[in-house]
Amino acid sequence: MITRRRMFASLAAAAVAGPGLALIAPRALGAGVSDSSGTDAAGALPLTVTNSTGEYANASVHVYIVGNQDGRQVRVTADGTLAPVALSDNGADGFTDYAIPLASSGETTLSLPYMSGRVYVSLGSKLKFKAVTDGAGNAALQYPAGWVSSDPSYDVLHDCAEFTYNSSGMFCNTTMVDMFSVPMSIRLTGSADQTTGTLVAGGRDKVFAAVKGVDAFAPLVVDDLRVVAPGHGLDAGLFAKDYFASYIDEAWSTYAGKDLSITTNAGTFTGRVSGDTLSFTGPASASFARPSTRDVLFCDGALAAPNDGRTGPVAAVLGAAFNRTTLVSTAAQPTTDPASFYRTAVTNHYAKAVHAATADGKAYGFAFDDVAEFASYIQDTAPTGIRLNLTSFS
Repeated sequence: MITRRRMFASLAAAAVAGPGLALIAPRALGAGVSDSSGTDAAGALPLTVTNSTGEYANASVHVYIVGNQDGRQVRVTADGTLAPVALSDNGADGFTDYAIPLASSGETTLSLPYMSGRVYVSLGSKLKFKAVTDGAGNAALQYPAGWVSSDPSYDVLHDCAEFTYNSSGMFCNTTMVDMFSVPMSIRLTGSADQTTGTLVAGGRDKVFAAVKGVDAFAPLVVDDLRVVAPGHGLDAGLFAKDYFASYIDEAWSTYAGKDLSITTNAGTFTGRVSGDTLSFTGPASASFARPSTRDVLFCDGALAAPNDGRTGPVAAVLGAAFNRTTLVSTAAQPTTDPASFYRTAVTNHYAKAVHAATADGKAYGFAFDDVAEFASYIQDTAPTGIRLNLTSFS
Protein backbone atom coordinates (compact mmCIF):
# COMPACT_ATOMS: atom_id res chain seq x y z
CA MET A 1 0.00 0.00 0.00
CA ILE A 2 1.00 3.60 -0.47
CA THR A 3 1.63 4.94 3.00
CA ARG A 4 2.33 8.52 1.99
CA ARG A 5 2.58 10.83 -0.99
CA ARG A 6 6.14 12.08 -1.14
CA MET A 7 6.46 12.78 -4.82
CA PHE A 8 8.59 15.84 -5.42
CA ALA A 9 7.21 17.13 -8.70
CA SER A 10 9.53 17.85 -11.60
CA LEU A 11 10.54 21.48 -11.27
CA ALA A 12 10.89 21.95 -14.98
CA ALA A 13 8.01 20.16 -16.62
CA ALA A 14 7.43 22.79 -19.29
CA ALA A 15 9.61 25.28 -21.13
CA VAL A 16 8.43 28.85 -21.68
CA ALA A 17 8.74 30.94 -24.79
CA GLY A 18 12.06 32.66 -25.21
CA PRO A 19 15.54 31.18 -25.04
CA GLY A 20 14.36 27.66 -24.25
CA LEU A 21 14.68 27.97 -20.50
CA ALA A 22 12.32 26.50 -17.95
CA LEU A 23 10.37 29.03 -15.92
CA ILE A 24 9.11 27.24 -12.89
CA ALA A 25 8.10 27.64 -9.29
CA PRO A 26 9.60 24.85 -7.18
CA ARG A 27 7.02 22.85 -5.28
CA ALA A 28 6.95 19.63 -3.35
CA LEU A 29 3.97 17.63 -2.27
CA GLY A 30 5.83 16.91 0.95
CA ALA A 31 5.79 20.57 1.91
CA GLY A 32 2.72 20.40 4.10
CA VAL A 33 3.59 17.22 5.95
CA SER A 34 2.54 17.30 9.57
CA ASP A 35 4.89 16.30 12.36
CA SER A 36 3.06 13.63 14.30
CA SER A 37 5.77 13.56 16.95
CA GLY A 38 5.16 17.17 17.89
CA THR A 39 8.86 17.95 17.52
CA ASP A 40 9.61 20.99 15.39
CA ALA A 41 12.73 21.14 13.25
CA ALA A 42 15.13 23.89 14.18
CA GLY A 43 15.87 26.66 11.68
CA ALA A 44 19.26 27.24 10.04
CA LEU A 45 19.96 23.60 9.30
CA PRO A 46 23.64 22.86 8.52
CA LEU A 47 24.12 21.76 4.91
CA THR A 48 27.50 20.18 4.26
CA VAL A 49 28.69 19.74 0.68
CA THR A 50 31.50 17.29 0.00
CA ASN A 51 33.32 16.89 -3.28
CA SER A 52 34.26 13.26 -3.78
CA THR A 53 34.08 13.32 -7.57
CA GLY A 54 37.78 12.55 -7.97
CA GLU A 55 37.74 14.57 -11.20
CA TYR A 56 36.88 18.14 -10.23
CA ALA A 57 38.69 20.35 -7.73
CA ASN A 58 36.63 22.35 -5.24
CA ALA A 59 37.37 25.52 -7.18
CA SER A 60 35.55 24.03 -10.18
CA VAL A 61 32.37 23.18 -8.26
CA HIS A 62 29.57 25.74 -7.89
CA VAL A 63 26.50 25.40 -5.64
CA TYR A 64 23.13 27.13 -6.04
CA ILE A 65 20.29 26.98 -3.52
CA VAL A 66 17.08 28.28 -5.09
CA GLY A 67 13.38 27.83 -4.48
CA ASN A 68 10.30 29.20 -2.76
CA GLN A 69 9.40 30.55 0.65
CA ASP A 70 5.90 31.75 1.41
CA GLY A 71 5.10 32.16 -2.27
CA ARG A 72 8.24 34.16 -3.06
CA GLN A 73 11.02 32.92 -5.28
CA VAL A 74 14.22 33.08 -3.28
CA ARG A 75 17.85 32.02 -3.20
CA VAL A 76 20.36 31.42 -0.43
CA THR A 77 23.60 33.37 -0.23
CA ALA A 78 26.95 31.99 0.90
CA ASP A 79 26.40 33.27 4.45
CA GLY A 80 22.99 31.58 4.75
CA THR A 81 20.89 34.66 4.09
CA LEU A 82 17.59 34.12 2.30
CA ALA A 83 17.32 36.70 -0.48
CA PRO A 84 14.41 37.30 -2.86
CA VAL A 85 15.00 36.85 -6.56
CA ALA A 86 15.29 40.30 -8.15
CA LEU A 87 15.53 41.51 -11.73
CA SER A 88 18.45 43.67 -10.69
CA ASP A 89 20.40 40.47 -9.96
CA ASN A 90 20.95 39.99 -13.69
CA GLY A 91 24.44 41.07 -14.67
CA ALA A 92 25.79 42.59 -17.86
CA ASP A 93 25.48 39.22 -19.59
CA GLY A 94 21.77 39.05 -18.73
CA PHE A 95 22.10 36.31 -16.11
CA THR A 96 22.36 36.14 -12.34
CA ASP A 97 25.39 34.84 -10.51
CA TYR A 98 23.95 33.00 -7.52
CA ALA A 99 26.86 30.57 -7.36
CA ILE A 100 28.18 29.66 -3.91
CA PRO A 101 31.82 28.53 -4.08
CA LEU A 102 33.11 25.54 -2.15
CA ALA A 103 35.85 25.93 0.43
CA SER A 104 39.33 25.78 -1.08
CA SER A 105 39.70 22.28 0.29
CA GLY A 106 37.76 19.75 2.35
CA GLU A 107 34.09 20.07 3.19
CA THR A 108 31.94 23.16 2.81
CA THR A 109 29.30 23.89 5.44
CA LEU A 110 26.41 26.19 4.57
CA SER A 111 23.24 27.19 6.41
CA LEU A 112 19.86 26.17 5.05
CA PRO A 113 16.78 28.24 6.08
CA TYR A 114 13.17 27.13 5.86
CA MET A 115 12.25 26.90 2.17
CA SER A 116 11.35 24.48 -0.60
CA GLY A 117 13.54 24.10 -3.64
CA ARG A 118 16.65 22.66 -5.14
CA VAL A 119 20.36 22.49 -4.51
CA TYR A 120 22.02 22.67 -7.92
CA VAL A 121 25.65 21.85 -8.51
CA SER A 122 27.64 22.63 -11.64
CA LEU A 123 31.10 21.34 -12.40
CA GLY A 124 33.63 23.17 -14.53
CA SER A 125 31.43 26.15 -15.43
CA LYS A 126 28.71 28.20 -13.80
CA LEU A 127 25.01 27.86 -14.57
CA LYS A 128 23.07 30.68 -16.18
CA PHE A 129 19.96 31.42 -14.15
CA LYS A 130 17.96 34.41 -15.36
CA ALA A 131 15.66 36.61 -13.27
CA VAL A 132 12.48 37.46 -15.17
CA THR A 133 8.96 38.73 -14.51
CA ASP A 134 6.25 36.09 -14.23
CA GLY A 135 2.64 36.39 -15.39
CA ALA A 136 1.64 38.05 -12.10
CA GLY A 137 4.34 40.70 -12.41
CA ASN A 138 6.57 39.15 -9.74
CA ALA A 139 10.26 38.41 -10.02
CA ALA A 140 10.86 34.76 -10.92
CA LEU A 141 13.76 32.60 -11.98
CA GLN A 142 14.36 30.68 -15.18
CA TYR A 143 16.03 27.39 -14.32
CA PRO A 144 18.43 25.34 -16.45
CA ALA A 145 16.76 22.81 -18.74
CA GLY A 146 19.36 20.23 -19.69
CA TRP A 147 17.02 18.65 -22.25
CA VAL A 148 16.62 21.87 -24.29
CA SER A 149 19.51 22.24 -26.73
CA SER A 150 19.09 26.04 -26.91
CA ASP A 151 19.35 26.44 -23.14
CA PRO A 152 22.39 28.61 -22.24
CA SER A 153 23.46 26.05 -19.64
CA TYR A 154 23.05 23.07 -21.98
CA ASP A 155 26.81 22.47 -22.26
CA VAL A 156 27.38 22.78 -18.50
CA LEU A 157 27.73 19.59 -16.45
CA HIS A 158 25.14 19.98 -13.68
CA ASP A 159 22.50 18.26 -11.58
CA CYS A 160 20.44 18.86 -8.45
CA ALA A 161 18.76 17.50 -5.34
CA GLU A 162 15.30 18.57 -4.14
CA PHE A 163 14.05 19.39 -0.66
CA THR A 164 11.38 20.94 1.49
CA TYR A 165 12.55 22.16 4.90
CA ASN A 166 10.03 23.64 7.31
CA SER A 167 8.87 23.41 10.92
CA SER A 168 7.68 19.85 10.28
CA GLY A 169 11.15 18.67 9.26
CA MET A 170 13.30 17.95 6.25
CA PHE A 171 11.93 16.09 3.23
CA CYS A 172 14.47 15.53 0.48
CA ASN A 173 15.50 13.41 -2.47
CA THR A 174 17.97 12.96 -5.25
CA THR A 175 16.14 13.19 -8.55
CA MET A 176 16.43 11.73 -12.03
CA VAL A 177 12.88 12.74 -13.01
CA ASP A 178 14.21 15.25 -15.57
CA MET A 179 17.69 13.87 -16.30
CA PHE A 180 20.68 12.05 -14.84
CA SER A 181 24.13 13.60 -14.85
CA VAL A 182 26.16 14.09 -11.66
CA PRO A 183 26.35 11.19 -9.19
CA MET A 184 25.38 12.36 -5.72
CA SER A 185 23.96 11.13 -2.45
CA ILE A 186 22.13 12.72 0.48
CA ARG A 187 22.77 11.90 4.13
CA LEU A 188 20.18 13.18 6.59
CA THR A 189 20.81 13.04 10.33
CA GLY A 190 18.44 13.73 13.21
CA SER A 191 16.14 11.23 14.82
CA ALA A 192 17.77 8.72 12.46
CA ASP A 193 20.85 8.51 10.23
CA GLN A 194 19.74 7.97 6.63
CA THR A 195 21.44 8.00 3.25
CA THR A 196 20.01 7.71 -0.24
CA GLY A 197 21.13 8.19 -3.83
CA THR A 198 24.48 6.42 -3.54
CA LEU A 199 25.51 4.74 -6.78
CA VAL A 200 27.25 1.39 -7.07
CA ALA A 201 30.87 1.43 -8.27
CA GLY A 202 30.88 2.64 -11.86
CA GLY A 203 27.20 3.49 -11.54
CA ARG A 204 27.28 6.55 -13.76
CA ASP A 205 28.91 4.65 -16.61
CA LYS A 206 26.43 1.81 -16.11
CA VAL A 207 23.48 4.17 -16.56
CA PHE A 208 24.91 5.70 -19.74
CA ALA A 209 25.76 2.27 -21.17
CA ALA A 210 22.37 0.74 -20.31
CA VAL A 211 20.42 3.57 -21.93
CA LYS A 212 22.69 3.58 -24.99
CA GLY A 213 22.11 -0.16 -25.31
CA VAL A 214 18.38 0.21 -26.07
CA ASP A 215 17.84 1.64 -29.54
CA ALA A 216 14.70 3.60 -28.67
CA PHE A 217 16.45 5.23 -25.69
CA ALA A 218 19.96 5.74 -27.09
CA PRO A 219 19.27 9.29 -28.42
CA LEU A 220 18.62 10.38 -24.82
CA VAL A 221 22.35 10.20 -24.04
CA VAL A 222 23.93 13.64 -24.55
CA ASP A 223 27.66 13.01 -24.99
CA ASP A 224 29.16 12.47 -21.53
CA LEU A 225 27.09 15.27 -20.03
CA ARG A 226 23.75 13.69 -19.15
CA VAL A 227 21.00 11.25 -19.95
CA VAL A 228 17.70 13.00 -20.61
CA ALA A 229 14.53 11.46 -19.17
CA PRO A 230 12.37 10.01 -21.96
CA GLY A 231 9.46 12.39 -21.37
CA HIS A 232 11.65 15.39 -22.09
CA GLY A 233 13.25 13.40 -24.88
CA LEU A 234 9.81 12.93 -26.44
CA ASP A 235 9.18 16.68 -26.34
CA ALA A 236 12.61 17.30 -27.90
CA GLY A 237 11.99 14.85 -30.74
CA LEU A 238 14.48 12.31 -29.37
CA PHE A 239 11.98 9.68 -28.29
CA ALA A 240 9.02 8.04 -30.01
CA LYS A 241 5.63 9.57 -29.21
CA ASP A 242 3.96 6.15 -29.49
CA TYR A 243 6.57 4.10 -27.62
CA PHE A 244 4.13 2.78 -24.98
CA ALA A 245 1.17 2.47 -27.38
CA SER A 246 1.25 -1.33 -27.65
CA TYR A 247 1.49 -1.75 -23.87
CA ILE A 248 -1.30 0.76 -23.24
CA ASP A 249 -3.51 -1.09 -25.73
CA GLU A 250 -2.71 -4.41 -24.05
CA ALA A 251 -3.61 -3.00 -20.64
CA TRP A 252 -6.91 -1.60 -21.94
CA SER A 253 -7.77 -4.91 -23.58
CA THR A 254 -6.83 -6.89 -20.45
CA TYR A 255 -9.04 -4.89 -18.10
CA ALA A 256 -11.98 -4.78 -20.45
CA GLY A 257 -12.39 -8.43 -19.53
CA LYS A 258 -11.46 -8.53 -15.84
CA ASP A 259 -11.18 -6.31 -12.79
CA LEU A 260 -8.15 -4.24 -11.83
CA SER A 261 -7.83 -3.57 -8.11
CA ILE A 262 -5.77 -0.74 -6.65
CA THR A 263 -5.27 -0.47 -2.90
CA THR A 264 -4.35 2.83 -1.25
CA ASN A 265 -4.65 4.25 2.24
CA ALA A 266 -8.25 5.16 1.38
CA GLY A 267 -9.12 1.54 0.61
CA THR A 268 -9.42 -0.73 -2.42
CA PHE A 269 -10.67 0.58 -5.75
CA THR A 270 -12.02 -1.80 -8.41
CA GLY A 271 -11.77 -0.83 -12.06
CA ARG A 272 -12.92 -1.98 -15.49
CA VAL A 273 -12.32 -0.61 -18.98
CA SER A 274 -15.25 0.40 -21.14
CA GLY A 275 -14.31 1.91 -24.47
CA ASP A 276 -11.51 4.39 -23.86
CA THR A 277 -12.22 4.85 -20.16
CA LEU A 278 -10.96 2.96 -17.12
CA SER A 279 -13.49 3.54 -14.33
CA PHE A 280 -13.10 2.69 -10.65
CA THR A 281 -15.57 2.26 -7.83
CA GLY A 282 -14.72 2.01 -4.16
CA PRO A 283 -13.98 4.69 -1.56
CA ALA A 284 -14.49 7.20 -4.37
CA SER A 285 -15.28 7.17 -8.06
CA ALA A 286 -12.36 7.70 -10.40
CA SER A 287 -12.12 7.53 -14.18
CA PHE A 288 -9.12 7.66 -16.48
CA ALA A 289 -9.06 8.12 -20.22
CA ARG A 290 -6.70 5.97 -22.27
CA PRO A 291 -3.31 7.62 -21.69
CA SER A 292 -0.69 8.52 -24.28
CA THR A 293 2.99 7.65 -24.08
CA ARG A 294 3.65 11.19 -22.89
CA ASP A 295 1.02 10.82 -20.15
CA VAL A 296 2.78 7.66 -18.94
CA LEU A 297 6.27 9.18 -18.94
CA PHE A 298 5.23 12.38 -17.15
CA CYS A 299 2.53 10.70 -15.03
CA ASP A 300 0.33 13.57 -16.15
CA GLY A 301 -2.46 14.31 -18.60
CA ALA A 302 -4.83 11.36 -18.39
CA LEU A 303 -2.80 10.12 -15.40
CA ALA A 304 -2.68 13.42 -13.51
CA ALA A 305 -3.02 12.92 -9.76
CA PRO A 306 -4.85 15.51 -7.66
CA ASN A 307 -3.42 15.85 -4.16
CA ASP A 308 -6.71 14.70 -2.62
CA GLY A 309 -5.66 11.52 -0.82
CA ARG A 310 -8.28 9.50 -2.69
CA THR A 311 -8.31 9.54 -6.49
CA GLY A 312 -4.79 10.99 -6.67
CA PRO A 313 -3.12 7.88 -5.22
CA VAL A 314 -5.03 5.71 -7.71
CA ALA A 315 -3.51 7.75 -10.55
CA ALA A 316 -0.09 7.46 -8.92
CA VAL A 317 -0.33 3.66 -8.78
CA LEU A 318 -1.45 3.53 -12.40
CA GLY A 319 1.47 5.73 -13.44
CA ALA A 320 3.94 3.54 -11.60
CA ALA A 321 2.44 0.33 -13.00
CA PHE A 322 2.71 1.66 -16.55
CA ASN A 323 6.33 2.80 -16.16
CA ARG A 324 7.36 -0.43 -14.41
CA THR A 325 5.21 -2.40 -16.89
CA THR A 326 3.58 -4.52 -14.22
CA LEU A 327 0.04 -3.41 -15.04
CA VAL A 328 -0.81 -6.14 -17.55
CA SER A 329 0.74 -8.98 -15.58
CA THR A 330 -0.64 -8.11 -12.14
CA ALA A 331 -4.30 -7.29 -11.53
CA ALA A 332 -3.72 -6.30 -7.89
CA GLN A 333 -1.74 -3.08 -7.66
CA PRO A 334 0.58 -1.69 -6.51
CA THR A 335 3.20 -4.36 -7.02
CA THR A 336 5.97 -4.32 -4.42
CA ASP A 337 8.51 -6.87 -5.67
CA PRO A 338 11.20 -5.05 -7.68
CA ALA A 339 12.10 -8.32 -9.39
CA SER A 340 8.83 -7.96 -11.32
CA PHE A 341 9.61 -4.44 -12.56
CA TYR A 342 10.81 -3.57 -16.08
CA ARG A 343 10.61 -7.17 -17.30
CA THR A 344 8.97 -6.48 -20.66
CA ALA A 345 10.73 -5.36 -23.84
CA VAL A 346 8.61 -2.21 -23.93
CA THR A 347 9.28 -0.59 -20.57
CA ASN A 348 10.89 2.52 -19.10
CA HIS A 349 14.49 1.47 -19.68
CA TYR A 350 15.72 4.83 -18.36
CA ALA A 351 14.09 4.27 -14.96
CA LYS A 352 15.30 0.68 -15.02
CA ALA A 353 18.88 1.86 -15.56
CA VAL A 354 18.96 4.43 -12.76
CA HIS A 355 17.46 1.97 -10.27
CA ALA A 356 19.98 -0.72 -11.22
CA ALA A 357 22.81 1.74 -10.61
CA THR A 358 21.87 2.71 -7.03
CA ALA A 359 23.22 0.88 -4.00
CA ASP A 360 19.79 0.63 -2.33
CA GLY A 361 17.83 0.16 -5.56
CA LYS A 362 15.96 3.43 -5.01
CA ALA A 363 15.82 6.30 -7.49
CA TYR A 364 13.45 8.95 -8.77
CA GLY A 365 13.30 7.73 -12.37
CA PHE A 366 9.76 9.04 -12.94
CA ALA A 367 7.33 11.21 -11.02
CA PHE A 368 5.50 8.42 -9.16
CA ASP A 369 8.56 6.34 -8.34
CA ASP A 370 7.65 6.77 -4.68
CA VAL A 371 4.79 4.29 -5.10
CA ALA A 372 5.66 1.34 -2.82
CA GLU A 373 8.65 3.32 -1.52
CA PHE A 374 11.11 2.93 -4.40
CA ALA A 375 12.13 6.59 -4.65
CA SER A 376 15.46 7.99 -3.43
CA TYR A 377 13.59 9.98 -0.79
CA ILE A 378 14.29 10.43 2.93
CA GLN A 379 12.73 12.55 5.67
CA ASP A 380 13.24 13.45 9.32
CA THR A 381 10.94 15.44 11.60
CA ALA A 382 13.84 16.47 13.87
CA PRO A 383 16.80 16.99 11.53
CA THR A 384 20.21 18.06 12.80
CA GLY A 385 22.05 18.20 9.49
CA ILE A 386 22.01 17.32 5.83
CA ARG A 387 24.99 16.34 3.69
CA LEU A 388 25.15 16.46 -0.10
CA ASN A 389 28.01 14.31 -1.34
CA LEU A 390 29.13 14.57 -4.94
CA THR A 391 30.35 11.03 -5.45
CA SER A 392 32.84 9.37 -7.76
CA PHE A 393 32.30 9.41 -11.51
CA SER A 394 33.98 6.02 -11.81
